[in-house]
Amino acid sequence: MANEDQVKDIIHRWQRTPEDDLKPEDYQQFRDVGSACLTQGDAARLLSFLQEEENQGIVRSMGCVLVSPLLNEVVRKEKSLAHCQAAITHLSRTCRPNELLRSFLQLIEDIDPGAISETILALVPHLQTVLLQLGDRKASCLGSALSRLQEQLSRLPVPYSRQQEEADEHGLCRCCAALAELTRPFVEEVKGRNGNHAPTAEDEELKAELLMFCMRSLREPLLEAELNRDTTSPLWLFATQIMVTLPAIREPPAELLLFSPLKKGTEKESRERSESRACLAYLLFVQLVGIDSFPAVFSPLFILQCNMDYINQLLSSKKESHLLKGLALYAKSLERVKDNSLPVSLLELRSFHRVPENLRQVLTDCPMQHLRESGLQVFQLFIDKLDAEAKHKFFRCMLKTSHHAGVEGYIVKNIKNQVECSMKSGAAGKGFLGDQLLSLLGLVFSLPRGAQTDLLNTMDRVMESLNLLRYLLLRDKELRSTTGAWEQLSGVKDQYVKTLRVCIGISRGYYSAELKAVRQDRKLKAKEAREAARSTGLSKRMIVKHEQVSNMSPEVQHQVLQSALVTLDLMESLIFRIEEITEEKRTIPN
Repeated sequence: MANEDQVKDIIHRWQRTPEDDLKPEDYQQFRDVGSACLTQGDAARLLSFLQEEENQGIVRSMGCVLVSPLLNEVVRKEKSLAHCQAAITHLSRTCRPNELLRSFLQLIEDIDPGAISETILALVPHLQTVLLQLGDRKASCLGSALSRLQEQLSRLPVPYSRQQEEADEHGLCRCCAALAELTRPFVEEVKGRNGNHAPTAEDEELKAELLMFCMRSLREPLLEAELNRDTTSPLWLFATQIMVTLPAIREPPAELLLFSPLKKGTEKESRERSESRACLAYLLFVQLVGIDSFPAVFSPLFILQCNMDYINQLLSSKKESHLLKGLALYAKSLERVKDNSLPVSLLELRSFHRVPENLRQVLTDCPMQHLRESGLQVFQLFIDKLDAEAKHKFFRCMLKTSHHAGVEGYIVKNIKNQVECSMKSGAAGKGFLGDQLLSLLGLVFSLPRGAQTDLLNTMDRVMESLNLLRYLLLRDKELRSTTGAWEQLSGVKDQYVKTLRVCIGISRGYYSAELKAVRQDRKLKAKEAREAARSTGLSKRMIVKHEQVSNMSPEVQHQVLQSALVTLDLMESLIFRIEEITEEKRTIPN
């Protein structure tokens, strides 16, 4: 260095100056000298200076200002990587822990968005060294560090598949493993004091900070990740570590899920706490992580009730990972409950009202077919677990509020199945025979807009309602034995069929006219195409014009309209059969 003598003079002055007399410009000058060494590729010389015995006073006083430039060299993976790592290690053992911690926290706050994982992986081992030196203040300092680290990690994309996890392009999986290692000695400290003496305030604070770390981890990134016990992926290992940590710090999952009320806070805070517990419930009840230590005294119904809030949180999301976990948790919670056992009183609970509503949204609005298919299976499972009275009330609610022909058709199909079961078992008076059945049929045999109803959009419901009506007419013995029931059914049937015939006539006229127009349009376009074939340029213009007229090709329009007319034919054939059965029944003496 050209001013090497000047630098030596400055160092000698620092060696003779008491720490309290050092000025801010001394700290800045010390940083400048160290950074200059790194810039000139002289990291070995800087390390040697930091390790010399006569310089330890300087290092202890001002060494923390070199953490940032040294870490930047490590992140850039320069040739001097080993020397820089050794220098940071020496600083973390020599400098005052409080000052080093402030430097580390500032580094975390100022992380380059393009080097988040590299910076965290380089920093965490040294951060652990510093935290372990803090004594009584380590709990709050650990909490501050973990909070800032997890906030930075939340900016990284979560790998969706096992292949993406193994590639770990953005380093999230490696960082999660590093955070687990960072907390390990503190978890062991809490665990080692269990039952040995009354916990101190510091013990409780350390436990609270570790609990917050676990719950934040469950929400981000684990709630977003694909977690499956059959595939040992990096994030799966991180999830199992979190599940082991909770009981180690005296926070067993059973207590967190079943008995710890959610604290009051902002809407965002409440949602985040609920998401964390939802992921915890998924790992426990679906993936069975830690289920061996779960108390066996809790009934399946109690567990279902407790899980409904978490299921609701997951199913109210639009994210695929949340919906998958919500459907799986709902299914596993229901599977443990006996069929036909859930009482009608449960439907009065807020969660038992909201979860089916969110599930209906999945069935009708979710663009992903595999989620809709899984949702339908869970929907049927829920219906199977309701007792007869609860089924009756649930069906009424769905018919009144779903406003979706597919869902309504599915409910009507279930009503038919329940009527059939009641007739086989002779369980009259249970909601699906006699007068109670008629109250349901009044909702089933109705059209939302009377004769103006669009039958193509309500096809699922109408076809299932006609199938139910045909079944009831064929199996009328139970209805005839109930005073007035058969007469009421006949009245409802007559009005429904009459309105439906009018509606079919209107719809047939409309779709026939549309089909005729499409056919004429196809003929016209074919004629124009033949004439246009005489000129290449004209032909090209016709193609452009055709694409601009409609997004649906004439062939597709023709197919849709023909399908609509076939559907109307099917409805008419069912009505005709219903009328035949009615006429046959009139000849049978009462």
